[in-house]
Amino acid sequence: MKPIVKNGIAIFTPQGFLDGNSSKAFLSIEDVASTASLKVDMVLVSLKRVVFFNRNGLDAFMKLFIKVRQGSHAAVGFCDYDTKKYEAIKVFYKDELNFSLFKSIEIAYLFSSNFKNQNKNILLYSEDKSQRTAMAIELHDNGHNPIVAQSAEEFKEKCSKKEAYDYVIDSTYLGQMGQKIATRVTGNAIIYSISSFLDTEIGNKFNIEYHNNSLNVGFRLFIFDAYKVISMNVHALNFFSKLASSAAEYNASICFVGMTFEKTPEVFKENLEDAGILFYEQMDDILLNKELLKELGASSPANTKTKRAINKQTVTELPRFIDATVATIEMMTNSKAVKQAVQVQNIIIDDKNGKIASSIGYYGDMDGMVVLVFPKEIAKKACELLIGEKTDDEEMILDTLAELVNIVGGKIKTLLSDERISIDITLPRTYNDVDSLLEVIESRKGVQVDLSFNNNNFLFFLTR
Repeated sequence: MKPIVKNGIAIFTPQGFLDGNSSKAFLSIEDVASTASLKVDMVLVSLKRVVFFNRNGLDAFMKLFIKVRQGSHAAVGFCDYDTKKYEAIKVFYKDELNFSLFKSIEIAYLFSSNFKNQNKNILLYSEDKSQRTAMAIELHDNGHNPIVAQSAEEFKEKCSKKEAYDYVIDSTYLGQMGQKIATRVTGNAIIYSISSFLDTEIGNKFNIEYHNNSLNVGFRLFIFDAYKVISMNVHALNFFSKLASSAAEYNASICFVGMTFEKTPEVFKENLEDAGILFYEQMDDILLNKELLKELGASSPANTKTKRAINKQTVTELPRFIDATVATIEMMTNSKAVKQAVQVQNIIIDDKNGKIASSIGYYGDMDGMVVLVFPKEIAKKACELLIGEKTDDEEMILDTLAELVNIVGGKIKTLLSDERISIDITLPRTYNDVDSLLEVIESRKGVQVDLSFNNNNFLFFLTR
């Protein structure tokens, strides 16, 4: 089955039932090879004529997507589905969802470079904030006017006035957006959700590598949402005690929220408190108390424990890190990047005034941290794009900055994947002033690249 190529998009249109055998019958080796060599923006599989599919049926197309990604930077994924099919795909792939989903081919066209500068008014919503941000940036870059609904209620309300919009986007997903291991919240705290009976399995399920890289990036407050925990045994007690001891080496704080001890010995709580873990009844007791947040370390970073030299592999892949960063910032500023200097050194920031910063960690086949220092005006401009109005709200500006850096991390992950280098990324850590950033990284040597966008100086720093 050869694809139909239309408006820069190659579209496969299987029909009937898609299971392991039928999908393989649709795709020949020649089809895969010829599609990978096409110069198109996207390679999509339309599910309009598909009556039923299972995971095995879709997996056959995954091999096509991998081949295409290795041959070009074309977007890959599925289109033309209803809500039921969309939810099924998300269940099948969960954290492996590294391809795109477009509710219709018309929506896919909006993200294609062949449909630029049409100035369409587009209402969009996704329950995933990173997805909302990524879609808004892509649509804006293509010359459209995205209106972002910040909640399901707002989306429903705006949908009642459909005549105000040329297109409405929901149940859509842009691939390679990182991972959903934890939730970033106000105050640079990372929240982990735990439930049921905690035993030795907590050590197997908890992603300690992700946690350690979050510490390396500069996160200092970790909250365990324990409202649904029934009880724990001594194995879980030992795990959390060790986790607290490790956090103490970074001057980080670990808190439990909503934990009851009706079925857990009170002595366990005493042991955890002795290890340095703090207990709170409600999440808002922490998140709405700015003084407490500062005291716990979420608003003021401390020096990191480890110092590692930048290595040859990191320097070799530097162009991909730069490409991902420049592409994202160029979208937001409608300008071309001007490279001013590249140095291997400790970070140097000549002018700290009006600057905010963010860092994001990566780990896997290679590891390290990307640090970006922005003029606040760029972040404010991004905020205006994403929420539809100007704002001087510092928390909102920092949240927007984090979403931009999350997109940079996703692009880095994609570009390295094309080189068969597999990494995962942490959530971004933001800094409302440069001095707070320097407390974390000023002793680390890395590659500093000074850039300019519309005469706004911007700093990129890659370190470990």
